[in-house]
Amino acid sequence: MDEQQRVAAFVEQRGLETPPEYRVLDLASEVGELAKDANESTAYGSDPDGLEIESDEIGDALFALLALADSLEIDAGEAIEEALEKYEERLAETDSPGSGE
Repeated sequence: MDEQQRVAAFVEQRGLETPPEYRVLDLASEVGELAKDANESTAYGSDPDGLEIESDEIGDALFALLALADSLEIDAGEAIEEALEKYEERLAETDSPGSGE
């Protein structure tokens, strides 16, 4: 995935390498910011049509996820292919993408 390579190069060029456990915390923080924006823009769910999330916030979460994948030596492109296959199988078997657990 080209985006993962771009993130990896950015991290390396700027000396931002860090262990995966810190990458997980960064990812959780970025996803938490998305949830905060969703809560605030929808008045904590009472105005679902008011949902506003800025694209740069999605970008921050994607950056954190791709940096995590790279730090774990996981190819994000292959990982998404595996996930899509898994969801296709679940939908074919149960009409639901969830695992049912």
